[in-house]
Amino acid sequence: MTQPADAPTAHAWDALGGAPEAVRHVVYREVPGVLPARLPVRRLARAAVGVCSLAAAELLALRSGGTPPPVEVDEAAVAAAFVSERHLRIDGRPGTSFAPLSGFWRTADGWVRTHANYPHHRARLTAALGIPDGADGGAGADPEAVSRRLAAELAGRRAAEVEETVYAAGGLAVAVRDPSAGTQPLVEIERTDDAAVRTLPPAGLPAAGVRVLDLTRVIAGPVATRTLALLGADVLRVDSPRLPEDEWAHADTGFGKRSARLDLSGPDRTVLQELLASADVVVTGYRPGALDRYGLAPEALRERRPGLVVAQIRAWERSGPWAERRGFDSLVQARCGIASVEAGPDGRPGVLPAQALDHGTGYLLAAAVLRALTDARRDGGGRLLRLSLTGTASWLLHGIGPGDPGGEAAPGDDDGPARRLAVTDSVYGRLVHARPPLGYRGVPVDWSSPPGLWGADAAVWRQPA
Repeated sequence: MTQPADAPTAHAWDALGGAPEAVRHVVYREVPGVLPARLPVRRLARAAVGVCSLAAAELLALRSGGTPPPVEVDEAAVAAAFVSERHLRIDGRPGTSFAPLSGFWRTADGWVRTHANYPHHRARLTAALGIPDGADGGAGADPEAVSRRLAAELAGRRAAEVEETVYAAGGLAVAVRDPSAGTQPLVEIERTDDAAVRTLPPAGLPAAGVRVLDLTRVIAGPVATRTLALLGADVLRVDSPRLPEDEWAHADTGFGKRSARLDLSGPDRTVLQELLASADVVVTGYRPGALDRYGLAPEALRERRPGLVVAQIRAWERSGPWAERRGFDSLVQARCGIASVEAGPDGRPGVLPAQALDHGTGYLLAAAVLRALTDARRDGGGRLLRLSLTGTASWLLHGIGPGDPGGEAAPGDDDGPARRLAVTDSVYGRLVHARPPLGYRGVPVDWSSPPGLWGADAAVWRQPA
């Protein structure tokens, strides 16, 4: 089935290096009203999932020697997946998206957005501003009192001053800005060498047998690797034992993967090198430069492992004063002008109906990996893939078109979220979770396994090279 190509889907597919005619085979089951916003979040979300589905169908056809299966994406499933962390229940309990000190705060000349979900980020924020926190239960442990003190402190400072003061202390606070005229690339693809790559035999899933080393955290990177796991990849996530992950985040994005902890400052670095020796894909999502000292810089990987697909995801643009800063979806929304566009009638900055930069970039990253695997099997060579939350924000602001403000999803049980949720038992308890939104004929309706205990797996591939 073909139709006129959806413009955002065609734009994303072109950025991924796909053949232009293929995108006409992507069909959407439209559900007006999902992901309502002034900006075109619904169209961004469906296009990101659409190109990921198409890339999966393309790789599957290459491996089977047939034609790509039809692609039809359900917008209601996309909308559910883009708020998967909100749908998640563990034994009936909902999670908490943002900590009390994460949010918008009025300053003397505008607004700032803070991010303090992780304890170390909270500690750096309060220390930078001279606020007694007592998060460990000591003096000043009253959460409401700390919030009031933070509000009072920020109200007397300029937004730019807060931004730089907190950043200098290793914390996270960003001044809310209006949108700028500049744009950022959606996807950057570089062929790194001409090496021959491992043959992928025929299989029922596009990424079956592909070994993916997952060095990501929080949402965007884990969404990408969760998607590759759905499509059959052997995904091994590796974390530092000194940087614990949030249980809820792992329960949401750990489906289909395994998870190990390695101390790369010691002898575990040898284990990492053994994993790299037979990996097909490495996905990194840490602050730029943070992994370089462990031999994980793109240049080092290129020299050691010709033919490797290296996929990098970052918050900000590649050059300039923000290039190496930490960042999260909510902070990018503030700096890029999204929060200003979505502001309420009272002028308070607004937010998108989902962490759409995270989820959208995650599906685009998975699509880029799938396309890189396809291209490498056709003409060899490694690939370096670069994506950023800022690039996805730029696409949303400047590259798609009008949004879908207000309104509700089309009525009827068929379009309700319940049909897009599943129930799975896990080591964390009984999970209610969003189903995967990919839509090509034959795509799995759920992951092969629930999330396991974070960091509890052996750091080995399921099958030897």
